[in-house]
Amino acid sequence: MPTISIELIAAILFAVALIHTFAAKQFERLSHRYPRHAGLFHLLGEVEIVFGFWAIILIFTMAFVSGGDQALAYAESRQYTEPLFVFVVMVVAASRPILQLVLASVNLMTKVIPIRQPLVSAWLGLAAVPLLGSAITEPAAMTIAALMLAPQIFRAEVPERVKYFALGVLFVNISIGGTLTSFAAPPVLMVAATWNWDSAFMFATFGWKAAIAVLINASIAVFVLRRHLPHQSATVSGPALAGIPISLTIVHLLFLAGVVILAHHPVAFLGLFLMFLGITQAYERHQNPLIIKEALLVAFFLAGLVVLGGLQQWWLQPLVSTMSPKVLFFGATALTAITDNAALTYLGSLIVGISEEAKYSLVAGAVAGGGLTVIANAPNPAGVALLKRGFADESIGAGGLLLGALLPTLVAILALMYL
Repeated sequence: MPTISIELIAAILFAVALIHTFAAKQFERLSHRYPRHAGLFHLLGEVEIVFGFWAIILIFTMAFVSGGDQALAYAESRQYTEPLFVFVVMVVAASRPILQLVLASVNLMTKVIPIRQPLVSAWLGLAAVPLLGSAITEPAAMTIAALMLAPQIFRAEVPERVKYFALGVLFVNISIGGTLTSFAAPPVLMVAATWNWDSAFMFATFGWKAAIAVLINASIAVFVLRRHLPHQSATVSGPALAGIPISLTIVHLLFLAGVVILAHHPVAFLGLFLMFLGITQAYERHQNPLIIKEALLVAFFLAGLVVLGGLQQWWLQPLVSTMSPKVLFFGATALTAITDNAALTYLGSLIVGISEEAKYSLVAGAVAGGGLTVIANAPNPAGVALLKRGFADESIGAGGLLLGALLPTLVAILALMYL
């Protein structure tokens, strides 16, 4: 069967997966309506399951159409470094010693700034941590920010529309907040080496603009949230954050730094991760349970996106290559909502003779639209996995996220296009 037939099948399954993503919340509701099949509906309602599930369907379909050997060859030809990296960095960044250090730093800043503590800690979680993602990578920043903000913002008492707006701000700020360097944001990583973009170039061209948008978005969000935050900060108190030796915190930080530095070398950072697991077992009394399940779900989601996305080049690349720089900016923002922004910029890097203006427009549009959907930016599934319990039915609706992200996305567009 011709290759185009496989590509067409992959495009159809990709579209079905997108529809499934937007319908995930409906499956959660069905699980309550039909308790006999609650387990199946709950599984299908997990956003992190969607792309991995349809990727498996694709591989089985390829095996049926073209033979098992070709299906396995395609699956094994994909690059799974990013899903593996996100899995490892999520677990390490969410470990108790690192989380304590970040929360203690936030606690110190909230005491110095003469404003009500919950307001300051919420603002720092929505502004400072996303910008910190340029140093510790976006997946690590998403993990830390989600764990910080969950007990403050993503609670049952807070109206759903307010939580969706806060979630949209978090996702957009994480997406653009990683552009101060050349190694932290997945869509930048995909093009930095090919286009010779170093961290100095990123900060001068993207970073300062993104930082302004992050600060504006976080300030608007805190203003909206001001009446819904607890009277005292809920993220930095309690005995669970006390008594960890400084030496152990330093060791965890070294592991996190090593994983980040070796982000492109899965054999190396997986080796570090195994050593990290040994340390957590040796000093179990200073650890909380590691978020292995949440991180595995996110990695499964991203791996599924790699498999499904690998066969979308036939329609994405021609579409991107025919756009003018301004149209490309808005086109990239829109396309990012239906395909991972790193995949989009990677396809752009394959276009021969692309202009400097088009390069900027592609990457700026891709990061600006990174909060519109769960699949738009690699760290988003991590945020969903850690925050969904704070929403009705313990599920985050794609429509609610899209509406919540519109205003912060507009701020990001204005900053990146007109500053």
